[in-house]
Amino acid sequence: MARRITISSEPRSTGTLDPPIGPYDHVKGTLGAELSLLKYGDFQCPYCRAAAPVIGEVRRRLGDRLVFAFRHFPLAELHPYALAAATAAEAAGLEGKFWPMHARLYAGDVPRLRQADLRRYAEEIGVDPDEVTWPRTQFVEDRVEADFNSGVRSGVRGTPTLFVNGVQYAGPVTVDALMAALQEAAAPAES
Repeated sequence: MARRITISSEPRSTGTLDPPIGPYDHVKGTLGAELSLLKYGDFQCPYCRAAAPVIGEVRRRLGDRLVFAFRHFPLAELHPYALAAATAAEAAGLEGKFWPMHARLYAGDVPRLRQADLRRYAEEIGVDPDEVTWPRTQFVEDRVEADFNSGVRSGVRGTPTLFVNGVQYAGPVTVDALMAALQEAAAPAES
């Protein structure tokens, strides 16, 4: 895909999520939950791939207490297939299939993100393959670009970058560390 993401000229933040998780995000859980976890990810990034099952376990443990959101941050200079994968996920999202495509793109040990792979994944989840490999709407590309720019404003410099209750998380991406950070974020509300 020849398209490049345009970085906004807005100033960088000091690690606060901008904008906060809202109805425009891809979320699992309920907006307004006690705890929130947001991941800026790149489907070709090996560290994002490794973080996916960790986040899944954290979600399982916290249940309804947690809302999880995903935003795109394709590092196209490092990962040549990341942008195509992000737009494929967004195109699947137009059919209500963002999360199945998200899961498929992160499945396995090695990312397989060429056009033929994206088409196969679309078929597997019940989406027209032409819609994910050549999206016919500017909305798809604009959505990926908006996510990327929100990451820039929020101080994201690489992937995965996580935000716990709207604040950039700087610890290890392990179940225990994320659980501790989320519990700490909940502590003021409990006292």
